[in-house]
Amino acid sequence: MSQVQQAMALLIAAFHKYSGKEGDKLTLSKGELKDLLNAELGELLGKTADQAKVDKIFKDLDANQDGSVDFQEYVTLVACLTMVCNDFFTKK
Repeated sequence: MSQVQQAMALLIAAFHKYSGKEGDKLTLSKGELKDLLNAELGELLGKTADQAKVDKIFKDLDANQDGSVDFQEYVTLVACLTMVCNDFFTKK
């Protein structure tokens, strides 16, 4: 498998590791999103116990306002963070 294919598989696996613990296995609830952010992106974003921050991130991600974060909305977050990291490292 190429590195890009491995990255894709890891993104899929990370999403499904947290989705469905509190209901629909194809979406993330606020609690599942918080767990994912802390465990998978905590070093980048900082671990948060601040529910207001989690609520804001959740609201921003939930583009269709259905009360959950689906895979497309999750990938949007990862893509945006990846672009910010790329900008940071290419400017140094």
